[in-house]
Amino acid sequence: MKMKPLIIGDLIAKIPIIQGGMGVGVSRSKLAAAVAREGGIGIISTAQIGYDEPDFQKHQVDSNIIAVEKHIKLAKANAEGGVVGVNIMVATKQYERYVKAACEAGADVIISGAGLPISLPELVKGFKTKIAPIVSSIRAASVILKMWDKKYQTTADFIVIEGPRAGGHLGFSKDQLDHIEEMDYDAEMKGIIEYKKEFEEKYQKDIPVVIAGGIFDRDDIKHALELGADGVQIATRFVVTEECDASQEYKNAYLNSKKEDVKIVISPVGMPGRAIINPFLKRVEEGKLVIHKCFNCLEHCNPKEAPYCITKALIDAVQGNIEEGLIFCGDNVHRLKEMTTVKAIFEELVF
Repeated sequence: MKMKPLIIGDLIAKIPIIQGGMGVGVSRSKLAAAVAREGGIGIISTAQIGYDEPDFQKHQVDSNIIAVEKHIKLAKANAEGGVVGVNIMVATKQYERYVKAACEAGADVIISGAGLPISLPELVKGFKTKIAPIVSSIRAASVILKMWDKKYQTTADFIVIEGPRAGGHLGFSKDQLDHIEEMDYDAEMKGIIEYKKEFEEKYQKDIPVVIAGGIFDRDDIKHALELGADGVQIATRFVVTEECDASQEYKNAYLNSKKEDVKIVISPVGMPGRAIINPFLKRVEEGKLVIHKCFNCLEHCNPKEAPYCITKALIDAVQGNIEEGLIFCGDNVHRLKEMTTVKAIFEELVF
């Protein structure tokens, strides 16, 4: 089996690898451009992307919109013609502004999860930007594709299936994540791949499927392609590259982690996520942390009830304060042993 290019309408990625979006500030223009140069699809996370903009403390959304435009243009300028896109969480406050800003800045693709991106087709109308929902079940795929069909007479340009071994916020219950070995997730992925065929027929277009979550080596990629996927999305491996936008301290936290250092945590918005245990998480376990400032990041986060401020925790981490920050990661983080480059990862994985 040989890798084939990932073709999304008139977009062609020579290598069917998408670099997963990682916020806050972990995947911005530097990493995305490097991945795009190698023939994959580089993804910028818009989650609090403007955390280091001068006006961020007072005007978070405006700073983020400025940063969305800046980082997309920077990435595209350094991508040597490669494909660059963004990951925008549906749970983001003023979601519509982020989508519009990304389209206007020239994003080739928008990948959207952490909720159902029901309004996405309407928001990208008039732009060439391709859109993909992130789904974790046949049910979620069904809801989104049926809604887009009924409401907008359109369908997805591609689909990202995010499995239970991914990092960040996950579309599974904590109980499911605690019993991953008992899940027959291959069957779920095959079901989604089969289900989308009726929309391919109706709209006379290919809808490529990209599998994410726990993709680490060539064997994982081959398995995904054997299931019927057209490509894979990889995030965790790209953190320990020279090009990753996070601090070296953040990367070292990945390199120093052991399998037993990773646990499922519940974020302030009630969604489970996978993270590296550190003094910060131990303090969270002991009780609610005082939130001195709300950064207006997520729709369903109430600072009066939230156990901690997720924006502050993620900014602390990406800037290198790993004792006081939240460090999201994928299930295979313990397998990372040394710093590398984006080019070296592609050389290792491409077949």
